[in-house]
Amino acid sequence: MITLRFRSIGMVLAAASMLSLSACSQNDSDKPASVANDEGGTRRGGSPATEPGGALTIPEDADPDTKNFYLAENAKAACMKKRGFTYTPNPGFTSNEANSSIDGADYELARKYRQKYGFGIHSRAVYPNDPAAPGPVELSDPNKPYRDSLPGAQQKAYDKALGTQGAARVDGTYEGPSKGSCSAEAELKVYGPAKSAAEQEQENAKRSERDRQAGQALNGDQQLVSLAQEYASCLRKAGIVVTTTQPTSIGDTVKFQVSAQVPPDAQPLSKQEAIPKLTREIDLALKDLECGKEFRAAYWPKFKKNPYFGNNG
Repeated sequence: MITLRFRSIGMVLAAASMLSLSACSQNDSDKPASVANDEGGTRRGGSPATEPGGALTIPEDADPDTKNFYLAENAKAACMKKRGFTYTPNPGFTSNEANSSIDGADYELARKYRQKYGFGIHSRAVYPNDPAAPGPVELSDPNKPYRDSLPGAQQKAYDKALGTQGAARVDGTYEGPSKGSCSAEAELKVYGPAKSAAEQEQENAKRSERDRQAGQALNGDQQLVSLAQEYASCLRKAGIVVTTTQPTSIGDTVKFQVSAQVPPDAQPLSKQEAIPKLTREIDLALKDLECGKEFRAAYWPKFKKNPYFGNNG
């Protein structure tokens, strides 16, 4: 699935993989019916592509957050065109096939990537120029060259037309883009009017409750509970510590153990430093994949019916 936030483990891998290098939305509702199809089509699987007219093509398996993000970018481009400027929709962070396949939903595909990249934690340091290596890819702003080419006065007009994110609030959220800008117009078209604090709190509560119920359904499933116990027993026989047997957590337990060994303030590793770490990581990743093969075959179809993203199940 194409997603901007690929569950909790995605954030862990994103942070860890960035150490190997040398160097956003209002709600998760579906788009309103008012958003027209000419703001970007859809295509099956893969990462976002750009259509001939400049709009992002939205993968059919994109989750609601990602879909809305792309729709907003396409709406921004259409608005800027009406105001006499060129704006290229920016897909932001993207995820390659390896990053979304290592979870093991597809056993053969997961094995293909794990035997080279492990969990994707140290692989970027060993394969820094490999586009197939797991990890987030931050694309450069496609609009910077165009904006830089404009005269000073036009740059100011461009910035005003596009709009910028507002200042940070005390609660950590941000004010919306400047009123009347294309960014504000796009957000209104895709997400609808901004919700009041009470409405947002109510929506968050509903989302949390849906997540809690999904977690309970998965963790209370007797088939998954039994398979999780077998999974854990296999890991222990392989000399791997098991910290949980909950169906919603066991699939990531080995991955989290590996990522937890990377200190928060760790410096980027050289290739030579990373090779032995990746070798160990690959060994653990393959053992984890084999031990959890039957569990994952049963878990992922049930997860699709009860998508769970939190830790409150």
